[in-house]
Amino acid sequence: MVLGVIIFIFTPQRLSAQDINDLKLKDYRPESIYNVPKTSISKAKFPVIDMHSHAYAQSKEDIDLWIQNMDAFGIEKTILLTYQTGEAFDSIYDLYNQYDGRFEIWCGFDYTGYNEEGWSEKAVAELIRCHKKGARGIGELGDKGYGLLYSKPTPAHGMHLDDERMRPLLEKCGELNMPVNVHIAEPYWMYEPIDEKNDGLMNAGNWRIDTSKPGYINHEQLIQTLENAVKNNSNTTFIACHYANCSYDLDILGNLLDLYPNLYADISARYAEVAPVPRRTRKFIEQYSGRLLYGTDMGFNKKMYEITFRILETADEHFYEIEQFNYHWPLYGLNLSDRTLKKIYYENAKKILDGSN
Repeated sequence: MVLGVIIFIFTPQRLSAQDINDLKLKDYRPESIYNVPKTSISKAKFPVIDMHSHAYAQSKEDIDLWIQNMDAFGIEKTILLTYQTGEAFDSIYDLYNQYDGRFEIWCGFDYTGYNEEGWSEKAVAELIRCHKKGARGIGELGDKGYGLLYSKPTPAHGMHLDDERMRPLLEKCGELNMPVNVHIAEPYWMYEPIDEKNDGLMNAGNWRIDTSKPGYINHEQLIQTLENAVKNNSNTTFIACHYANCSYDLDILGNLLDLYPNLYADISARYAEVAPVPRRTRKFIEQYSGRLLYGTDMGFNKKMYEITFRILETADEHFYEIEQFNYHWPLYGLNLSDRTLKKIYYENAKKILDGSN
C-alpha cells in the first residue's frame, strides 16, 4: 500500500499590506500594547468650574446638550471667552444668559481705530458698556508675535499687551474686577523649523508661526510683554491661558507666578503637551496648585471631558489620544492629589469669580 504524503510549504506572509516606506506621519495611529490599567472617567472627582471655553453651541438644542454633558461630568459653570464687543457680544450674552448661571460670558476689547488718537478712551467706554450688559471678564486676548489679534472685529497688528495704549483698558479691568484672559505665544514647537527634528511636527506644521512677517516678536519677547503688563497693572487679575504656552519649560511660568500674585494660568488645551512628562508636570502643578485653573477650550463633547480628567486624576500610562490632540506621542496620567484637584477644579476659580483673590 502506498501512503500519500502531504507536504506543507510555509510561505511567510506580510503582517501588513502596507509598505512601511509608504506610511505617512499624518496616517500613523499607534495603539498601545502594554497591559497596564486603563481608567475610564465618567465624572470629575470633585466639582468643576471650566475657566476656558467659547460659544461653541449656536442653538438651544446644542446648549441643552452641552449642559447635559456638564451635569454628567460635574461641571458647575463654564466661562465663555467670546472675543466680542458691540452687538455681537450682546447677542451671545442674550443667548447664554438664559441658563441660570451655568455660563459666564466674557467680552473682548474693541481695537477699531487703535492707531488713531483717542482710541483708548473709546475702547474703555465700550468695555464699560459690555460690563453693564453683563460681561464679568475679558478674553481671550491673543498675541502670537504680530500683535493683538483675537478680539473682534478688528485685529491690532503691531500693538502688544504692554503697549501704553492698552494701559487704560487694563487699569479699568482692575477697577471693574474683570479678570483678563491672555493667550500669549504658541507652544514652542510652532516656532521651530518644520523638519524631521521637530518633536511636535504634526501640530507644528498646522500651527506654525511665520517669523518673517513685519513686526514679528519671538516667544521670549512675547512672554516679556505679558510680564510687563502684569507688573504694570498690579490691581488687575491676569490669566495666562495654556500655561502661558510654556509647556516645554514650566520654570518660565513658575518664575512669573513667584513674582506676581495677580497672575494665574489656565491649563486648557495643553493636556497633550504636558502629559508626556508626567513627573515634571505633576511636581509643577502640585507646587503652584493655588494659581492654576482647569479649562478645556476643545468643544463640549463627552470624550473631550473624559480625557482631561483621565490625564489629571489617574496614574494611567502610555496611552494615546491622537484624534483629540493630533500628537503621536504617548500620554501619561498625572495622578494629582485631592488637595490640588480641588484647587484647580474649583477653589481658585471661585476666588477669582467672587473677586476675593
